[in-house]
Amino acid sequence: MPAYVSAPRTVLGAHKVTTDEIADDIRVHHRDHPRLNAILRVVNNCGVNTRHFTRPLAAPTVSGSADVRERTQAAFDDAVDMSEQAAQEALRAAGLTPDDIDAIVTTHATGWAVPNLDVHLVDRLGLRPTVRRVALTTVACAGGVQSLIRAADLVIARPDDRVLVVAAEVLSTSYNHAVDTIESMIYKALFADAAAAAVVTSAPSGPGLAIADTFEYTLPGSLAHYRGRLDPLGMHFDSTKQAPSAVVSALTPLTDWLGERTVDFAIIHPGSPRIISSTADALGLAQSEARHSVDTLAEEGNMGGVSVFRVLERTHTAPPADGANGVAVAFGPGFITAALRGHWHS
Repeated sequence: MPAYVSAPRTVLGAHKVTTDEIADDIRVHHRDHPRLNAILRVVNNCGVNTRHFTRPLAAPTVSGSADVRERTQAAFDDAVDMSEQAAQEALRAAGLTPDDIDAIVTTHATGWAVPNLDVHLVDRLGLRPTVRRVALTTVACAGGVQSLIRAADLVIARPDDRVLVVAAEVLSTSYNHAVDTIESMIYKALFADAAAAAVVTSAPSGPGLAIADTFEYTLPGSLAHYRGRLDPLGMHFDSTKQAPSAVVSALTPLTDWLGERTVDFAIIHPGSPRIISSTADALGLAQSEARHSVDTLAEEGNMGGVSVFRVLERTHTAPPADGANGVAVAFGPGFITAALRGHWHS
């Protein structure tokens, strides 16, 4: 039995920031960095032209000197606000009300909070007190696909249920001048803030993606490749020299799972230009067929777990043929792969 994903709705951070503005900000704060020219080259070649932050670039919790407490609280508050709006819009698009929802799956890794996003949204949206909850709090970039996997599991177990899925990330909280590695400078240019939501059901509420099977994989020996880190100055995102090759290593298990199945379209997490192109190649797709991922990265940056929903939302504007076979895939810290396969129904 397939699980059907409604048309997602995405809410972007309120402040649009260009890569030129970020390059200028790096020049101001790191004018004496011995590799400044190299940093500016990679920043300008990261595939992102614009991205949205929930707060202005010069805000204390972005380019300023706010401490971990202020940054964490601001990131979570902004994530809840965007999530509430995205969820309301997704429910309206699916023709549903909060009373119609039987379960909620959330993914959120920026801005530590207990209770987390799931409980806040039960209150904010007015969901039934008996709604079942799954809160993913550390999946990060893989969270979009991972949350859809968990929602599909819930629908398969209870076919009459309607599952609200919400992703939110405020990755600008990691925009921190206290760290000056080249990797940290790249993440300044890559990362963005957004929230998105969709509803997963056993019957379609309109055209979209139907999930037939799912796949999860943890790359052995990869714990340190990508990781989050907290210190008194805030949250940082670190990576090793082995990190860029992790995607390539993870693609063989992915294609082994797919076997001989033909892939007509793909929802690829836009983590970087290399992630998009390597994944498209492995799936046997032309680079032009990954245009929704490329455009999302260029215009809105890497929004973590939200990105896959945004790519899927763009796919609705130029949908595949009815019955076309598709794959959604994302990678996250660990190094983990989350993927699903299915078809487009129109």
